[in-house]
Amino acid sequence: QVQLVESGGGLVQPGGSLRLSCVASGSISRINSMGWYRQAPGKERELVAKITNGVTNYADSVKGRFTISRDNAKNTVYLQMNSLKPEDTAVYYCNANALMPAWQLYWGQGTQVTVSS
Repeated sequence: QVQLVESGGGLVQPGGSLRLSCVASGSISRINSMGWYRQAPGKERELVAKITNGVTNYADSVKGRFTISRDNAKNTVYLQMNSLKPEDTAVYYCNANALMPAWQLYWGQGTQVTVSS
């Protein structure tokens, strides 16, 4: 099993920055990729960013503003969020894709990000 714990969410003004962290535990060696998703009230959960073997992908809405990175030594993935907009307000969920032995998706409980004046 893989356990994921997010942190770093909070209230920030438009144009501000936040860095989210996700610490993975359990069968760490089986994790192939990690990512961040978000879900706003009444909206579907959407991909924000993911990283696989150092290769990153971003939603068009966050390109140039968000950066995903992974520190394998700390079993942690980060999401640096700059130039935040009110529409970025959502619960952000950490995701991990692991081979157990079949591919499985794991999710954290989420951390709230609110962008407001």
